[in-house]
Amino acid sequence: MSTKTNEFLFHPKNVMLFVLLFGLLFLFLALTVSYVYIRVTNGVPPVKVPALFFVNTLVLLGSSWTMVQAKRSYLADNTLGYQRNLLKTIYLSVVFTAMQGVAWYWLFKQNVFLNSSTTIGFLYVISFVHLAHVLAGLPFLFRFYLAAKKHMVDPVTVLVYFSDPGKRLGLRLLTIYWHFLDILWVYLVVFFGVNQLLR
Repeated sequence: MSTKTNEFLFHPKNVMLFVLLFGLLFLFLALTVSYVYIRVTNGVPPVKVPALFFVNTLVLLGSSWTMVQAKRSYLADNTLGYQRNLLKTIYLSVVFTAMQGVAWYWLFKQNVFLNSSTTIGFLYVISFVHLAHVLAGLPFLFRFYLAAKKHMVDPVTVLVYFSDPGKRLGLRLLTIYWHFLDILWVYLVVFFGVNQLLR
């Protein structure tokens, strides 16, 4: 294992991120297992997942792809590509947030409320907790984008920006966080979709 890999693995920020991700993973696993247990023991019908949840999966996967492109542009010293892809990721994350709001509104219009049933409550709580972590990542995306716009103004400042190990580490951690949220959302949508079929 290279020295750079070791430095990344045991960097305090990296350790903190993975502690957070493992905590989130176990939280969502506990929620989904509890959902199945309540359904089976109480004979509760499955939740009908709003179609927008499935559409939102594509939006979130798109944001993951633009994050990959931003990282590639950063490593290739492509200033314009880096800035544009960060901005696209922000836009897609905002679209995801708005569409989640529309999906919840659709549930309200169908008279499906948080207290309608225990399983409905799980759908609201799980989707809200996931969205909260997407929103928690947005300020970091904004910070990276604004820093790039502010400090990448000429060849010298661009060179300094791209050679900053702190920014490289931060971008790497943010990319890992974003991919984790995407994988987690895919898992949740598939989980609820499969449960919807098992009546």
